[in-house]
Amino acid sequence: MLYRRFGKTELPLSVFSFGAMRFLESEENAVLTVREAIRLGINHLETARGYGKSEQYLGAAFRAGVARHQVYVTTKIPPTPDRDTMRRHIEDSLGRMGIEHIDNFDLHGINTPELLELSLRKGGCLAAVREAMQEGLIGHLGFSTHGPLEVILAAINTDEFESVNLHYYYFNQHNAPAIALAHARDMGVFIISPTDKGGQLFQPPVLLEQITAPHTPIAINHRFLLADPRIHTLSLGAASPAEFAAHMTVADQDGPLSDEEKAIFAHLNSRYAEVPDLCGQCYLCLPCPENIHIPEVLRLRNLARAFEMNDFARYRYAMFENAGHWFPGNKANKCTECGDCLPRCPMGLNIPALLGETHDMLYQGERKRLWGD
Repeated sequence: MLYRRFGKTELPLSVFSFGAMRFLESEENAVLTVREAIRLGINHLETARGYGKSEQYLGAAFRAGVARHQVYVTTKIPPTPDRDTMRRHIEDSLGRMGIEHIDNFDLHGINTPELLELSLRKGGCLAAVREAMQEGLIGHLGFSTHGPLEVILAAINTDEFESVNLHYYYFNQHNAPAIALAHARDMGVFIISPTDKGGQLFQPPVLLEQITAPHTPIAINHRFLLADPRIHTLSLGAASPAEFAAHMTVADQDGPLSDEEKAIFAHLNSRYAEVPDLCGQCYLCLPCPENIHIPEVLRLRNLARAFEMNDFARYRYAMFENAGHWFPGNKANKCTECGDCLPRCPMGLNIPALLGETHDMLYQGERKRLWGD
């Protein structure tokens, strides 16, 4: 296992972090999974107030003998309307985990300008975090985000945060400017869910396996990230001890891409470029009057057409209208063919037609709403 300096926090984090969102089975399984992570050299455990019993299960692992000094702990709490609520939440998290301090604390889900404003409000939740830092209850402050690039850049530019937890993968590079800005500010960069949100690479289509051979799609995506020294750690959301194995083949590989790896990425790039009516992801089509996230809809079409990543595309498409500000936008069938986007597309795409095609390809019925705004 390799370790990298987590930006200005100076924390020496393992290049893989254990993201404890998917503790599902039992406290016993959770303890075994934490122990396996540590055995493999992972020294960063990441959880959140909103991850079910995750904080409680991490506390069970510490009570079961996992040495607190062996690991760094990150937990995440959403912005709150006032200082006192945030203080209670911090104390609740410490109590559930049974620890005296949080090494790295993230304001969770700064996904909109309004949530960023709420985070920064004078005398509000950030004041509670700063007070907890002064008291030694929190070591470092970062933020996590599923938001649009402009919100991420604005949050980084506040200079309030030492690290950022965000989406960025081979199959979705839209946040590249945020990676560059965070690096310029010497911030820690933590990549969310590279295997799941990065393409459900644990169950890849046969075509993608063929293109990335002799490596797995998981390993190739990890190498895309770990070959970039601006990125410090990747989240592995293992639900059981066995789920770490697929990632460990590259846990000690952080050098430049090899010639073989470069050839694989060249093949991936050429295959992607051959998609008919490819959306170039410039985002100039936004805003949409019907609140359709046109670039994201068409990115899913790109992946399905280029790599037969249909299952992943359907999984993500189903989240539209079901995840609030965590995955905003309406489904493509809300398009009224108003034509507002057409003159703004530099590629001259027939966007309404492509939206209809994508909906027909990916829609599989409605699903239960995941959470509110």
